[in-house]
Amino acid sequence: MELSLEAYRLIVKYVGNRVDLCTLCRVNRGFQRAAEQALYNTIYASDTSDTYIMCSLLADKPRLAIVVDALTMFVGDEDHSGYGVPTSFPDNFWHTVAQALQQTTRLRFLNLHLFCAGDAARAWILDGTAFRLRSFHCDLQWDTHLVSFLNTQPDVNDLYILDYRVAEDTVHTSASLSPPLNAGALPSLSILECTFAEAACALVPTRPVSRLKTCFSKTRLPEKRKELSLLFSKLLQATHPLCSLDIADSSYSESFSMELLAAVVELQKQAQGLRYLGTLVLPIGGEDRLRFYMSLRRLSFLECVEVDVSEWEPSPPVPAGVRALAYELRLYCPSVERVIFVKDFERTVITAVDGICALDCDTNIENIWREF
Repeated sequence: MELSLEAYRLIVKYVGNRVDLCTLCRVNRGFQRAAEQALYNTIYASDTSDTYIMCSLLADKPRLAIVVDALTMFVGDEDHSGYGVPTSFPDNFWHTVAQALQQTTRLRFLNLHLFCAGDAARAWILDGTAFRLRSFHCDLQWDTHLVSFLNTQPDVNDLYILDYRVAEDTVHTSASLSPPLNAGALPSLSILECTFAEAACALVPTRPVSRLKTCFSKTRLPEKRKELSLLFSKLLQATHPLCSLDIADSSYSESFSMELLAAVVELQKQAQGLRYLGTLVLPIGGEDRLRFYMSLRRLSFLECVEVDVSEWEPSPPVPAGVRALAYELRLYCPSVERVIFVKDFERTVITAVDGICALDCDTNIENIWREF
């Protein structure tokens, strides 16, 4: 007896594992359609081999490709990331990936992780695609192909880009400059993560970016101050106030952190509702720390702050020392409910619940800035 489509979907919903879903695909056409939608709606290819297998399948079977809503692909060897030598692939690897992407016409979430810089010049795989993304994690090289693709994506609200090329880069590379994005491109962009402040300066103005994670590109203090000034002038041109701001640095210092905090406070209305801020150096000296707290408390909606304590000697013990510092910070900034302490590359989260500060091991630290 033939069941309704809704009945097939309801049954599939309660199937516990992928093996049973594969079995259901062989029962009849009704179960096959419903089970394939569950199997291929979200695809996670964890390495190069998985990526090639899945893309070959999607390229050969359009009926499966059109049900894919979210696709995550990892390409290359993570243990050798950063080397310039491209990973060894089958001859048709990237063409197979391109064909698969052309078939996934209903794709909304795309994450492409590359572990080798030599593989990054592959943005041409996006040529001819028809999907309209909402979220895009892109490790591809910033070039004409990528710019052209982004110009066709009005629904993207969450974007990660690893590479960005500006005019001064041509001094050190033979790569030609890519044209800028169209003025009206990415009109829905609200979450932006980019490894170059130059990219933020280019993408934030005229767009509703409310959550930004980026990094200072300069290392010398005079140049870094200019970069800070330019970045914050561009933040003022965003069409939505900031909710979350995370700016990393190659080397953190107390003095520059105070300048950064002062600049955030001076953003006024653009940062009035800021709920997450990082990363700032927590001053060691008592008077300096008090001035730090006085500036921080002017951000009256701040809920989470990330502070670096790498220069503290001895370092605050975990959890007692950092918990005490969290209590101290909350005396002056009672709106802060969560403090992230950074010691070199290790992070410790202290969360206040009903006024009690405790070690928080459940928070996803890497993406916490997106939650505010």
